[in-house]
Amino acid sequence: MYPGRRPQGIFQWTYYLLSMPIKFVWSTLFDIIRVFVNFLRPDPRRSKCLVTDPLRDVMTFISNFDAKYGQNHPAFYQGTYSQALNDAKKELRFLLVYLHCDEHQNTDQFCRDIVCSQVFRNYVNGHLLFWACNTSSPEGYSVSQALKEHAYPFLALIVLRDNKMSVVARIEGRITSALELVARLEQVIAENESSLVAARADRAERSFNQTLRQQQDEAYLESLKADQEKEKRKREERERKEEEERRQRLAEEEKQRQYLQREQRKSEIQQQMPPEPDVSHPDSIRIMLKTPNGKRIERRFLRDQSIKWLYYYVFCHQDCPDDFQIKTSYPSKTLPCEPSDHCSEPPTFADMGLGKSEMLYVFDNEA
Repeated sequence: MYPGRRPQGIFQWTYYLLSMPIKFVWSTLFDIIRVFVNFLRPDPRRSKCLVTDPLRDVMTFISNFDAKYGQNHPAFYQGTYSQALNDAKKELRFLLVYLHCDEHQNTDQFCRDIVCSQVFRNYVNGHLLFWACNTSSPEGYSVSQALKEHAYPFLALIVLRDNKMSVVARIEGRITSALELVARLEQVIAENESSLVAARADRAERSFNQTLRQQQDEAYLESLKADQEKEKRKREERERKEEEERRQRLAEEEKQRQYLQREQRKSEIQQQMPPEPDVSHPDSIRIMLKTPNGKRIERRFLRDQSIKWLYYYVFCHQDCPDDFQIKTSYPSKTLPCEPSDHCSEPPTFADMGLGKSEMLYVFDNEA
């Protein structure tokens, strides 16, 4: 019968005690006494579990372990049991759990000779997450109740199987050497490595599919964005053309409106134009005009008439521009013949010193 494993029934206990060395007898008696004491006296850690600080329990254990046994041990996971399980699941690693019992007689030997050994330290640091806690603390007690240990020292190896964290090995009772423990761990890991390989493959496939979907989504979004940009440019170009056509249409309408206004004004002016005096009239003067297109036109006016009638004559003539100036040849000067709000009645021909016959020039202001 394996030392450290509790027998069942009075006959098994009797045979077990008689066949074991005395040091194992004392260890077994310790376990028996602890069971009866715990049965008769409620465990104080149960009341502590109402208000707990799991992380503080773990960090206190690590600090006390370092103070008592030194720091030449595997790296303890510095977090709660729940956090250790989550990280082992996320990283697809084996989790080794150690429950520490201060009261057990084999605890000191296990910690000094095995936990702090170079063989165990190197193996655990290279292959496992290592979580430990004292069973006298609420966190350690809670984990011991979940794992249901039967003897100390107690180790449990946990790994992801069937998408849940499962205990694949329980190592309880006296452990003779670090080499024996490492060999046991290697055997269990080899037997259960396939579950992690399958999990890694499944996770890699999900990651690949997710990446592929993401790339497809990104390509679709890029294509959609390009189509939207193309449609936006087409819409903007269409709106620009429509706006340009609208402006041109408004400009044409305004031009047509101004043209009709000018034609209406010309018609009204022609009705107001005084009759051309007879050539024999003593006050008549002959005005010859050279238009911008090279043609020559002429008309007779009276010397005492305002030169606005000369402006109106040119304005209404089909060979003259709508916006113009009338100038003399020599000396060159512009005749103020256009009526305005400031001067509705420009000077007469006589006031401007024009003789019996004059040659004047029409200049296009828009040329």
